[in-house]
Amino acid sequence: MTAEVKICGLTRVQDVVVAVEAGAELVGAVLYPPSRRAVAPVCLAELFAPARGRALRVAVTVDPDDALLAALAAAGTLDLVQLHGHESAARVAEVRARTGLGVVKAIAVADADDLERAAGYATVADRLLLDAKAPAGAVPGGNGIAFDWTLLRAAPTGRWGLAGGLDPANVASAVALTGATWVDVASGVEAARGIKDHAAVRAFVEGAHGVQVEGGA
Repeated sequence: MTAEVKICGLTRVQDVVVAVEAGAELVGAVLYPPSRRAVAPVCLAELFAPARGRALRVAVTVDPDDALLAALAAAGTLDLVQLHGHESAARVAEVRARTGLGVVKAIAVADADDLERAAGYATVADRLLLDAKAPAGAVPGGNGIAFDWTLLRAAPTGRWGLAGGLDPANVASAVALTGATWVDVASGVEAARGIKDHAAVRAFVEGAHGVQVEGGA
């Protein structure tokens, strides 16, 4: 199989169209207000309309409260909720039960201890995302920095994805090195913050899909 691709930090319908037509299996929008890529939950129906039935639609949240989760579940415009904060394994399970949606748990990685922590989420999340730990004062994710991918020799089993510092030039080698079953990119395919470079999106998907990986359990 080839690695799946998530194009994230989407803010414009035309960029969602390009991502889906390029073959991305997942599309993501950020609902965290401090992020400069943030969109309002009310915008998701229109933003994700081109992806309905064609790609999994992901709302990226950071320690979401129950009111936001209820609104996302009721809207009927999502397939997955991504948790990019300090959510415990118990909270991940609760989010899944409350919303009826699939859950992605992002784990900030800087060293081997972080990978050990990731293993504790493997049974409660539908997918894990191993992302570079954000610098002090930065928002979680979307910072365009990578961690030491050789750490992933000890990665948990299952459907885990790789994020952080990926772009069209390095995604194929990153997948080959790590064996990630999916990859997530935001800044690496942008022309400006929240605005995608369509040629870069196509090149990124092509690069990721050009490498064979083993399927996750």
